[in-house]
Amino acid sequence: MTTHPQLGRLTDALRRTIPVGPVVSTGEQYDTGRHIWNGAVSARPGVIVRCADPAEVATAVLAAREFDVPLTVRGGGHDWAGRALSDGGLTIDLSGLRRVSVDSGARVAEVAGGATAADLAAAAQPFGLTAVTGTAGSVGMAGLTLGGGYGPLSGRFGLALDNLLSAEVVLADGSIVTADAEREPELFWALRGGGGNFGVVTSMRVRLHSVPTLLSGMVLFPCKQAGSVLAGLSDVLAGSPDELTVQSGVLPSPDGKPVVFLSPTWSGDDVTAGERALARLDTLGTPLVSQVAPATMPAMLASIDAQFPFGRHVEIRTRSVPSLTSGVRDVLSLAGSTLTSPYSAVSVHSLHGAATRIPVTDTAFGNRDPHLMIEIIAQWEPTDPLAQEHRAWAGDLADALEPEALPGGYPNLLGPDAAAQIAHAYGPNTERLLTAKHRYDPYDAFKATPLPDPSQTQ
Repeated sequence: MTTHPQLGRLTDALRRTIPVGPVVSTGEQYDTGRHIWNGAVSARPGVIVRCADPAEVATAVLAAREFDVPLTVRGGGHDWAGRALSDGGLTIDLSGLRRVSVDSGARVAEVAGGATAADLAAAAQPFGLTAVTGTAGSVGMAGLTLGGGYGPLSGRFGLALDNLLSAEVVLADGSIVTADAEREPELFWALRGGGGNFGVVTSMRVRLHSVPTLLSGMVLFPCKQAGSVLAGLSDVLAGSPDELTVQSGVLPSPDGKPVVFLSPTWSGDDVTAGERALARLDTLGTPLVSQVAPATMPAMLASIDAQFPFGRHVEIRTRSVPSLTSGVRDVLSLAGSTLTSPYSAVSVHSLHGAATRIPVTDTAFGNRDPHLMIEIIAQWEPTDPLAQEHRAWAGDLADALEPEALPGGYPNLLGPDAAAQIAHAYGPNTERLLTAKHRYDPYDAFKATPLPDPSQTQ
């Protein structure tokens, strides 16, 4: 672990000024604080501060600046690149701030900075309400929302960021502000798509939705049918209503053989229409399994968490493509035939419907055209000796998709080395976003998601 010369003084100062939240550099609480989703991340912060309120967050932010120690923020701890931790630095751990309160009449939830998607879904469910989340429950809701948030309800209700109503933010100068459409509107614009690069979001208000019945499930086909199934899916996606979102891709079946999966979600009020729409997916090939039924958001999120648990080693690559062209279909077929791990997968997320009808410059999110975001997930057990092969599998697939891909990519999944994609990740919003970064964080204290190098955008 890197030891910063001022670390001891910083730790002593924190312990004098933060009497409630623990300030730890060793022991069980320290180990818990540095445990994140990707077990391959080995960074060891010099000190972890488990903040209990925004004032403690502000104290920690100012202390990191005063003593010139790198600062990171751990919300859900799900960023595969490990930016929640900095070797030898100060980590603000928000995992104790997981409160979610629901105003069912207004259909609004107040979500604390450390709450996960599962926390939010569970709080909304008893009121017959649901939230726009991603696909995994263990993902921190703040990080997901600030970076985008593709999910099963995005076709009908937009991305997670489109449902953000306001955010309480601790800025780099220690001030605590509320950003919404009227107060700090430029910060509010930047937060919706620009990631956690402007401050620490200690709470946020998000819009909830009434969806009486969700239909969801899984349809699996043999990988040899990938070309024809995905070609048929392309036709389905081209004509699908907002209420239908289909996640697709390739994963290993329980017996280890690769399969093509279609995971549809119907969020419309007309359940009969949803049943017809989902039944069409069975006709795209000869399914090995077809299980579609009424579902709840908490259950849907839990099923993904079981497939991608905390602690395994992970490498992720991402590309965005306009559609399932023959070239993209060939690469997805290749993904199945070359799988190196029984835990790896390729997941294809659709951006369509409501998410595409928001003008691209209304938020910092850089791509509002209909497209597919492809998530290549190499995953293996810590004891697996073939780590380099698994990483190479992900990298090779990303390279194979490059000729079919749009410039840029999904910032929430881009690693720090993806400079060519990062340069285009925010589309026409790049210059305005960098200006907002300089305004709200002139000290460059926060680096939660990748931003383009300003010298390369001139």
